Amino acid sequence: MSKPHILIQLDTDSQPSVFDGVVAVDSGVAHLFRHSGITAESVRDRVHGAVFTRGVDDLKSTALFIGGSDVALGERVLTAVKKSFFGPMRVSVMLDSNGSNTTAAAAVLAARKHLELAETTALVLGGTGPVGRRAALLLAREGAKVRVGSRSAEKAEEVCREISEVVPGANLVGYAAGTPEQTAVALVSCQLVIAAGAAGVELLSTQALFNTPGVRVAIDLNAVPPAGIGGVEPLDKAAERDGIICYGPIGVGGTKMKIHKAAIRRLFETNDAVLDAEELYELGKSL
Repeated sequence: MSKPHILIQLDTDSQPSVFDGVVAVDSGVAHLFRHSGITAESVRDRVHGAVFTRGVDDLKSTALFIGGSDVALGERVLTAVKKSFFGPMRVSVMLDSNGSNTTAAAAVLAARKHLELAETTALVLGGTGPVGRRAALLLAREGAKVRVGSRSAEKAEEVCREISEVVPGANLVGYAAGTPEQTAVALVSCQLVIAAGAAGVELLSTQALFNTPGVRVAIDLNAVPPAGIGGVEPLDKAAERDGIICYGPIGVGGTKMKIHKAAIRRLFETNDAVLDAEELYELGKSL
């Protein structure tokens, strides 16, 4: 008889995310154990508590979910979790700090419906943030020419170098995009633009979007007014405006939620899955 499914929520914030807890329950988790204030240094004992309490054949019924608002800390926690496993003593784990992985995956999947990504030049605004980095990575994996836009050209180039280390042959260029004039230059000859910057900051104006020839798809991931891309509405889901297919944060959000729930269920199929941005993107392709 199989054991009931237990998801251990490892949150790096002082209080565990209510959002992640609700999604876990709605994904069919039987028992949800919620832990807060998780660090890379403190997580090992939680991992050992997960792997030493059930026989090897039953470990697939226990899984870990790493969340919280600090994406960089979540990445360090994931590294520490993997180091805590040994031999068959391991459980499946998913990283989705601040929803960055599932959001980036959903955004690129939306673009993929309308564009041949390997033939696309894409501008990712807010490209040095957690969602932007992952969107740029996934686009590079698909063979797109990726322009990483940031207020700091140096930070944008740093992200390009980091992605190039894991995606050999990737075509990435960093662009300064701190002013409307700089952003307009970065957008020239692009077919796709994704805005993944800080909440409540317009990164691309309506005029710049609709007056730049060749732009075919615009995806705004900012759910807090004003929009990250002017002229794109939050509920847009493949809405066409002046020849540009537009997606807003809620329009993308439906796919993000499908990926999140499917990923939680996938955790309990084996005891050795590691679901990061690329794995969640591949999962999203199958939905």
